[in-house]
Order: sequence, then C-alpha cells, then structure tokens
Amino acid sequence: MDVMNPAAATITNVEQLEDQLSCPPAYLVEMMRRLEGDLMVLGVAGKMGPSLAHLARRASEAAAVKRRIIGVARFSQPRQRQQLESWGVETVRCDLLDEKQLAALPRTPHVIYMAGMKFGATGQEALTWAMNAWLPGLVCRHFSSSRIVAFSTGNVYGLCPLSHGGSLESDALHPVGEYALSCLGRERIFEHFSRSAKLPLALIRLNYACELRYGVLVDLARKIWADEPIDLTMGYCNIIWQGDAAALALAALEHAASPPFVLNVTGPELLSLRQVCRDLAQAMNKPVRFTGTEAADALLSNGQLGHRLFGYPRVAVQQLLHWIAAWVMAGGPFLDKPTHFESRTGKF
Repeated sequence: MDVMNPAAATITNVEQLEDQLSCPPAYLVEMMRRLEGDLMVLGVAGKMGPSLAHLARRASEAAAVKRRIIGVARFSQPRQRQQLESWGVETVRCDLLDEKQLAALPRTPHVIYMAGMKFGATGQEALTWAMNAWLPGLVCRHFSSSRIVAFSTGNVYGLCPLSHGGSLESDALHPVGEYALSCLGRERIFEHFSRSAKLPLALIRLNYACELRYGVLVDLARKIWADEPIDLTMGYCNIIWQGDAAALALAALEHAASPPFVLNVTGPELLSLRQVCRDLAQAMNKPVRFTGTEAADALLSNGQLGHRLFGYPRVAVQQLLHWIAAWVMAGGPFLDKPTHFESRTGKF
C-alpha cells in the first residue's frame, strides 16, 4: 500500500493527486491494525483535512479493521462534504465554537485536532485567539477520555539561525506575531489538560506541507511562471509532501502521552530558496528574477525525530518540484491560498 513509484509519471489530474495524497505507508497500516476504536477529525474541511481523513480510511481498510472515520467542520462548501462521504468518511456539520454543537458530538477514542485560524489573523486577532487558544480547552473537556493529536506549527519557535540546523522539539519557543502567539496559547492549553487530566496528547509542529495545489513550492512556481520576482529575504525553508505529513500526524496517535509528546513534522533538508527557484525555473523553461538578500535566519525545523520513528518521507523534494512544475505549466487547479511563508513579522 505504499505510494506509487515516486519517480513515476507526472500527476495530471485531481483524482491522481488525491490517490497519491491518501495512499498509506506500511507503518501507518500497521499502526491502524493495532489501534482500537473510531477516529474523529475536527476541522476536517481545511487544506489538509480531507486527504488526511481519506488516508485514515484507506489505512484502516488496508489493515482490515472496521472503524468509523468521522470528519467534523462547518462545511461551507457542500461539495467537500459529498467528496468525503464518497470516500467512506462520515461527516458532521458543527461550529466548534458553539458549545452546544460541540457537546452534541459523539465521543471517539481518537481525535485529530486540525481546527485553527491563520490566514486573516491580522485584523481578526480576537477570533484568532478564540479559535487557537479558547477552543482547545472546550475540546479537551468534551474529549476528556480520548487520545488527541493536535496540529500546531513551527512558527512557535520563531526565527532560527541557519547554523543551528533547524529548531528541535526541545528548543525554547519565541513566537513572533499574533498568529504564532495564539498557536503557543493553543499548545499551552492542550498541555494544561494533558498534565492535569492525564490526557494522552501529541502536538504536531508542522512546516511546511506541500501538494500540487497549495504550498510554498506552488507559490514560488506560480510566481516564476508569471514572471514575478522572488524575494529572497526568507531565504531558506523546510518542505514535506502533504501525504507524508498526514501519515506522520496519524501515526503520532500511538505516541500520545501525558505530558504531551511533541513532534516536528517536516522534510529532512534545509532548502535554499534560490536553488529551489532555479530548479523550478529550469523545469518550466522560464527565467527567474530575485530581489533581496538571504537573511541569516528563517523559520526552520529539524524533523529528525519523526524520521527516526517512521522513516524518511516517501516523496523527495526533487520529485515534488517535478510534479509542481508540470502541474503549473498544464494549468492545473489551485486552492488560491498563498502561504505567506516569506513573512518575517508574523503577520498573516
């Protein structure tokens, strides 16, 4: 059940893309075989949620284990709900900030928490804190007997000197900006309930998941294709194929603990933005223009712990670059949600 040959053909449509994103690695199938009980994904309607829920469904089926995979969101786009149900994922419409609606949710043994707010946080700081720091407490109360994997972000570390090689899970946290601060608030609330109520918890510090419709590499490729200059100030980054990021997050269910288990989810390389852009430009037969100069620090994480536990990502960055370049040239669809990864002020 591993991903198709990573050196194989270009992905040409959304159906092939989804098949790649939701194809479970062997370690996840084995974990799903050991796992007992149903699984709920809170905030399933985001950029990563649908394929993660589909991945959980396929991994459970490959493990020959019958379990409910339940996706919860407001579902402002009905088509997304229909798609999930066509994959065998049950759906529940719920505004998680509405305590009555939250209280009506069934309690499952396993929860993936993906709810949160990033884009649009500037100007909506109060809602950002409600979503990112208040809601986790409500969720912990309702799912007090569950095992929870909660998504966080590498932004909680702040800028990391290149010489450090990327922030480690044990490093001090220095978030910059309301979004990153509210994400630290989310972590602290989850940690409080994990410690005080012995709630098994795993915190996933992600940066940056990428597929063909969204992500840092997509942002760069689209700018190059449109002959727009690339700002090199945030000159380095981490990237991980979204299918690998989702698999790592699901596998972290077995490592949930009190106090929380913390895991950086990212790729093994510290990538040079300049070199990545040159590679994309070459693949698309386009020139590339740069502005600015690389700073001596960036938002960087060290993902070695996850690689030791589960192995290296199945899709290498060079393969992902090839896929994205072909996708952009072919006019494939995009989610049109820029990452704003270049922000050094913490404003999103």
